[in-house]
Amino acid sequence: MPVKILMPALSPTMTEGTLAKWLIAEGDEVNPGDVIAEIETDKATMEVEAVEEGKLGKILVAEGTEGVAVNNVIALLLEEGEDASALDGVDTSNAAAATAPAAAPAPVAAEAPQASEPTSPTTGTNAAPAPKTTEGDSRVIASPLARRMASQAGIELAGLTGSGPNGRIVKADIEAAIAGGAPSAAPAPAAAPSGVAQAAPTTAEKLPFEPEFELEPLSSMRKTIARRLTESKQNVPHFYLTVDCEIDALLQLRKTLNDKSDGAFKISVNDLVIKAAAIALRRVPKANASWTDEGVKLYKSADISVAVAIEGGLITPVVRRAETKGLETISTEMKELSARARDGKLGPEEYQGGTFSISNLGMYGIKEFSAVINPPQACILAVGAGEQRPVVKDGSLAVATVMSCTLSVDHRAVDGAIGSEYLSAFKRLIEDPLSMLL
Repeated sequence: MPVKILMPALSPTMTEGTLAKWLIAEGDEVNPGDVIAEIETDKATMEVEAVEEGKLGKILVAEGTEGVAVNNVIALLLEEGEDASALDGVDTSNAAAATAPAAAPAPVAAEAPQASEPTSPTTGTNAAPAPKTTEGDSRVIASPLARRMASQAGIELAGLTGSGPNGRIVKADIEAAIAGGAPSAAPAPAAAPSGVAQAAPTTAEKLPFEPEFELEPLSSMRKTIARRLTESKQNVPHFYLTVDCEIDALLQLRKTLNDKSDGAFKISVNDLVIKAAAIALRRVPKANASWTDEGVKLYKSADISVAVAIEGGLITPVVRRAETKGLETISTEMKELSARARDGKLGPEEYQGGTFSISNLGMYGIKEFSAVINPPQACILAVGAGEQRPVVKDGSLAVATVMSCTLSVDHRAVDGAIGSEYLSAFKRLIEDPLSMLL
């Protein structure tokens, strides 16, 4: 009996993914540990290894297919002594139902930021037509995603021919209809009366008086970012605390350490910020927390999530137990994590499970900003650029390099006094950086 190769769950929260690439072809011999495919999740592209030996008998899900549900059958592996005839009658009814995207479809209807609805691979010219009905679109066989896209684009489902199993209308059919200029089921929206504000657009159609645009389709990562940040701002009661830190001593310490490294390492301001944030959590442990309905989790180590900008979004690789690590170790880890993040090669254990986040936009010249909390964490520190500002010292005006840092706090888990105590500890460490080394 052929072995079913299933869509793997590459993280605890993964429910579906994109089969980005097959690295073997039908008929190839496979051994345990061989890399057979690349799977794209909302966070990274990861390699999948074979766990059985045999010969790849049949690929059921083409590369490029989106919305493949976890545990769906993606291929069949022939065991020793089996030939192609063994594939007959194998139950693949739960095979992934998403369709590989059509070549360069015209991106008009944007997909809503929800999980993609799986659809079946097209079966070619023999696909059965979609059933028609006089009772409207409600009884036409179509995937929920196809219905949503058709509604957004104003397309009548009853006028389409489905390419999915049993004539089911799927995402690719809607995209093809949009590209081909299918008849609209709804009139174009009327212009808003003079002096009346227009509602924010929820679909991708061109609004009255709106300039021409090019629609960029939503990636899995962008959908996840949108969903998580919306949930955070809606469900987490944020408050914000800001301090100004003088960093001249920190910059001098950084220069001294880098000069003594003989090129073996190069410590950044961000590395020092990570170290200071972690030590401050050790000194104010109640800030190293997250909220649950059963109680407040107080973490015993400072696992610092650091926001890294990547193509199409951002990701937060984690420096584990940063309070126990030296600056050279933190610097080396961050360089490696950032490089793998930009290549889409981070494992789930490398970007999940942090206890506190840092977002540093100082390198872009941003003076000050407030970051959105990264649930379930209770705090995120937004770090601005260091710039020379006038300061008063002992009654006299002087110039110092000042960096503004804003702490966004979940008020359910951390009160204002605790947040203030934490920022005070962080400020002391930044302004007296030698104390980090004690």
